[in-house]
Amino acid sequence: MLLVSPSSSSFFARLVPNIAIVRLLRDVSRVSRHQAQAACMGMGLGLALLAAQLPAQAQGMRIDITGVGDRQIPVALAPLLTVDPQNRALADTVLEVVQADLRRTGSFSLLPVGPQNPALSENTPVNATLFGQWRAQGANALVVGSATRTPDGQFEVRFRVLDTLKSDDLGGLVLTSKASHLDARKSAHRMADYILEKLSGEPGFFSSRLAYVRRQGSKHILVIADSDGENAQPALRSTQPIISLAWSPTGDRLAYVSFETGKPVVYVHELATGKRSVVANYKGSNSAPAWSPDGRQLAMVLTRDGISQIYLANADGSGLRRLLRSSAINTEPSFSADGQHVYFTSDQTGSPQIYRVRIDGSGRLERLTFNGGFNARPVVSPDGKTLAYVARRDKKFLIAVMNLETQEERLVSSGPKDDSPSFAPNSRWVIFSSRVNDRDLLSAASIDGRVRSRISLDAAGIRNPAWGRIPDAKE
Repeated sequence: MLLVSPSSSSFFARLVPNIAIVRLLRDVSRVSRHQAQAACMGMGLGLALLAAQLPAQAQGMRIDITGVGDRQIPVALAPLLTVDPQNRALADTVLEVVQADLRRTGSFSLLPVGPQNPALSENTPVNATLFGQWRAQGANALVVGSATRTPDGQFEVRFRVLDTLKSDDLGGLVLTSKASHLDARKSAHRMADYILEKLSGEPGFFSSRLAYVRRQGSKHILVIADSDGENAQPALRSTQPIISLAWSPTGDRLAYVSFETGKPVVYVHELATGKRSVVANYKGSNSAPAWSPDGRQLAMVLTRDGISQIYLANADGSGLRRLLRSSAINTEPSFSADGQHVYFTSDQTGSPQIYRVRIDGSGRLERLTFNGGFNARPVVSPDGKTLAYVARRDKKFLIAVMNLETQEERLVSSGPKDDSPSFAPNSRWVIFSSRVNDRDLLSAASIDGRVRSRISLDAAGIRNPAWGRIPDAKE
């Protein structure tokens, strides 16, 4: 059972008929039968980033960004120098994607590089004159590069990042891909990752992938997309709901819950081959899979004993064992970054709150949330420093983040119906679903709450994003 906003489809998707859950439902809010049915019909995990026919590129997408970081770094991105006209379109694509990626962070102001500026490339001599020219134009950093076609027909981007304030060459990369629009975009994301890390000290996240489920008519479509929603590819189509997506640490598998057999069953899906395996199909409900950091274990919520409880199992479903002995509902597990603890939601104090326990059973059960009467759906950042969850405050469902060292809480969304937080691989951003004017949108926020973005599309039935890792360069 997912303990989130009563409008959340996944909340109702995991209901099982027992008294304890009824108590939780009563605590969350009053929800009419019609609303519950509508929520169940609208179950789907995903991003509001895809047009009606699921093309390779998103259509009608609008990204609204509010707020800025602690400071914005003025950056000049010179057009990639190319002498081959057939490379011009791909080179322009790379520049556009890099610009869009950097803008989304709220940490950069991008300076125009007009035709009055001399052509620049990674081979441009780096000297005091060059640095002085761009400092005079207000640039703290300058990115230069070129685009060429290799003898075997590959598209190659070379670039360097220059710190004009310190007169320093910060390095660069050579990125090679197929000579296609989508592959050029992947190179652009890697380029943006490199720029972000060199100029801000934050690891990049633009090369990561998103997983979501989109409702399209009577179909539920599991989709894999780039971090900006482009290159969306269907991985599974079903007439029944697919919920609770969870990326494996290696990024090659997804665990999720499917209702295709008429009940919730946990599957593991190999993305490269399409092979699926059942890892939990016990009596009652099987839900909420979560991977251990090493990818060897899954935590799941089962009702095989009559009430929602957390179980641990090997990644193939073997070796099942119950984590806690409790009469309370325990649900929505999330592993700590070191794999030694499980964070989860429980109603043992009468209302949903977040707890932590060691997976080996040693130590005491620790309650983490005390603000408000509803805190649920915990997820731990990849670096282990931050906890994100759904919090009810002033009749709104918001995304909260907690510094796990200080236990300081910060609300990073505005509501009124936000749910399903998922961390970016660099741990600096949270992506989540928002319900606004009867439309499901994708929202994201920096963990300091300074920058927010809202992504809308001419589509419906898209919820609950799952943010994956950054793939290896060879992928």
